[in-house]
Amino acid sequence: MNTLEGKIAIVTGGASGIGRATALTFARAGARVVVADIDGPGAEATVEQIAAVAGDKAAVAVRADVSDSDDCRRIVQTALDAFGALHVLFNNAGIIRRTTALDLDVEEWDRVMAVNVRSVFLMCKHAIPAMTEGGSIVNTGSGWGLKGGGNAISYCASKAAVVNMTRALAIDHARAGIRVNSVNPGDTDTPMLRDEARQLGEDWAAFQTDAADRPMGRSGTPDEIAQAVLFLASDAASYITGSALVVDGGGLA
Repeated sequence: MNTLEGKIAIVTGGASGIGRATALTFARAGARVVVADIDGPGAEATVEQIAAVAGDKAAVAVRADVSDSDDCRRIVQTALDAFGALHVLFNNAGIIRRTTALDLDVEEWDRVMAVNVRSVFLMCKHAIPAMTEGGSIVNTGSGWGLKGGGNAISYCASKAAVVNMTRALAIDHARAGIRVNSVNPGDTDTPMLRDEARQLGEDWAAFQTDAADRPMGRSGTPDEIAQAVLFLASDAASYITGSALVVDGGGLA
């Protein structure tokens, strides 16, 4: 049941990291995928990787800003135009600013909220009416959406919003056959994690050591998060909605 054979999926933030790994995982599981990202060349590169494992017609790329309503509508329409339906939405696009409230510009706060929170609302607003056969939505939260973290006020606030918005969406749309869950990674070896080290002015090797300070003794990989997303997206999770699945090597525990 852990398959997406015959399903159509959208992955936002699909140019790198967890988004790219999940787009590839979805394609290997039988889905056709719309890869959306503000990084157009990165999204195209993901589509090329998908073509190598699932064929030339398995994916299309869309350059889009998911904080913009028209762009979100266009992403959904691309899925309908290219593949004729929509069954899975993975809201993964996100950014982080590692700073306290005192050092955070208002414009930076607004941008984090736009990319991390507004985008989830907009994508769901436009995608849910297209899910005429029911579907599954997975939103990327974070361990820091369930507990606090230092020097990351806007990120923590935004991911907490995603986790609770997920619950509200699950309640509202369950009778339409649409499940909505969040996946909540811990530190995962992605370009965003490396950018965090840069923002904090920390040596990458030392930052990795700190990230590994959890029961399993290491940070996660994008492929490991992608497998959790695949589970939530698939019929293997048919009775799961409104849940916040933590995938963090035991860090939150």
